[in-house]
Amino acid sequence: MDAAQIISQTAKSARLANRTLVAASNEVRSAALYTIAGELTRQSDRILAANAEDMKRADESGMAESMKDRLLLTAKRIEGMSDGMRQVADLPDPLGRIINARTLPNGLELTQKSVPFGVVGMVYEARPNVTVDAASILLKSGNAALLRGSSSAASSNQVLVEIMREVLATTAISPDVIQYISAEDRSTVTALLHARGEVDLVIPRGSASLIRMVVDEATVPTIETGAGVCHVYIDDAADFNKALPILINSKTHRPSVCNAAETLLVHQDIAEKFLPTALEALASHGVIIHADAATSVIAQANGIDVRSASEENWSTEYNALEMNVAVVKDLLGAADHIQKYGTNHTEAIVTENEEHANQFIALSDCAAVMVNASTRFTDGEQMGFGAEIGISNQKLHARGPMGLEQMTTTTWIVRGSGQIR
Repeated sequence: MDAAQIISQTAKSARLANRTLVAASNEVRSAALYTIAGELTRQSDRILAANAEDMKRADESGMAESMKDRLLLTAKRIEGMSDGMRQVADLPDPLGRIINARTLPNGLELTQKSVPFGVVGMVYEARPNVTVDAASILLKSGNAALLRGSSSAASSNQVLVEIMREVLATTAISPDVIQYISAEDRSTVTALLHARGEVDLVIPRGSASLIRMVVDEATVPTIETGAGVCHVYIDDAADFNKALPILINSKTHRPSVCNAAETLLVHQDIAEKFLPTALEALASHGVIIHADAATSVIAQANGIDVRSASEENWSTEYNALEMNVAVVKDLLGAADHIQKYGTNHTEAIVTENEEHANQFIALSDCAAVMVNASTRFTDGEQMGFGAEIGISNQKLHARGPMGLEQMTTTTWIVRGSGQIR
């Protein structure tokens, strides 16, 4: 079979199997997730052995360290995936929620309720935790999952799907609601994106180039998850004791992920006081600094090594220990910079001035705004969703971390007593 036939057959199998998932109660779906979570922990050695194969190939291919960090699984990370799955299981049932209800003058009773999308395809890179996060949310929300990860994580992804399917085979839910699409044939991605009518939704998660390719090529409806060129703006009314830890955490806590900060913006009135300490702290954490002219002058005066920032730097998502630094005239200057170079993902302001905070919020056209908090909190688990499918920076249907509610659509139910039009 060619790629199109493989995807067609897989999608049909998933849709048929999805009847067992939709028919299952919330208690049954949640119990299955709990059992899978326990099995992932119990079979950690099996998962780690598969991940070691992926890491070996990554080393041999010269994969960047930031990407290897995304690929790496540890016992702690596996337990974290299991905990996330349990959190999803404990969340309220996203299906059957009454969104709207009313009775029309003609006596018709209208009810709008939440229902699954149906068959959802995921196209993602490197991170095997996405396999588990996506499956958790899609199973709980009544959707069949077609999981097409990258070849770099092929061994890890395959084992994770095998374990989940093995557990489902012992339940009333068909294991075919989770389908692994091999990454050996690149044309399966194109086939998945063109399977309109057989696949209800495709969600990309990964690099900006992957996301753009999916959005541009898909005939299947897509939800666009976003690249993260995130900013931290230090206002003239900032508390430096808060600002420095927020900056360092935003950049260095896990630089390979999309909610890591890529640019520091500093109000000109505090630049000479704040920047020497900030630049030194960033440098001490191994951060390569790309600086504008004003920052370079301050850095040179304090013996701190920086590089001159190019126009390209300002719009770069590094996914590594690199950061841009610029001095801006004021809050409006920061907003202008963010509007020009940002990706509508996450923006942060550090300020003790409530009026400034509210102005920054109003000017930030993005999925999440942080006030006196790290950009790293734009995360499904951190926001109480248990896990996330991805972080959407588009404006239709879903925006921000996509959890259970975002993986449902609605249907209208009209009850009458013989009315005709």
